[in-house]
Amino acid sequence: MSHHPDATRTTTPSAMTTAATTPPAWTMRRLMHIGPQQLDDLAQLLVAVVEGGASVGFMLPMSPGKARAFWQRVGAAVQRGERALLVAEDAAGRVVGTVQLIVDQPENQPHRADLAKMQVSPHLQRRGLGAALMHAAEALAREMGKTVLVLDTVTGSAADRLYTRLGWQRVGEVPNFALWPGGGHCPTTFFHKQLV
Repeated sequence: MSHHPDATRTTTPSAMTTAATTPPAWTMRRLMHIGPQQLDDLAQLLVAVVEGGASVGFMLPMSPGKARAFWQRVGAAVQRGERALLVAEDAAGRVVGTVQLIVDQPENQPHRADLAKMQVSPHLQRRGLGAALMHAAEALAREMGKTVLVLDTVTGSAADRLYTRLGWQRVGEVPNFALWPGGGHCPTTFFHKQLV
């Protein structure tokens, strides 16, 4: 897969290591442009996580066309400087995880970003990739001069537990905030993290 010359690349091994096995590894990088292969990979990832039940703003059925349109909008926002997009790629260069920072904030909040749309390929969940994406997003936010991050997630979800474990502070819960992809209301918990 060809890589955009403006992409930033770092290698991050999984945090899950044992003496008997070699941990999976991925390459983390910031995309300044979504190329055709990344668009295909990101669309496949979004379809997989929504079909797996993740509440990330979409309802079933989740078509590849709907997923591609979403990522095209994200790509345009990245190029306008409104969002920062991080992806994790496997050894074959396929996108297996992603997270975004929404940096286009009101004039009186230049120090804040929203962390959004973290997605991990179903076959890599519970292997440390979610934590690696969060650490990379926090590091990028610091590089961008952000000192406050906020996010929301389904109450009681694996992501909820991950954010708590990583030191994010729970603000509160809103019942019936969103819908599950297959229908039915789900509660949402809001978090913040001070990067100082």
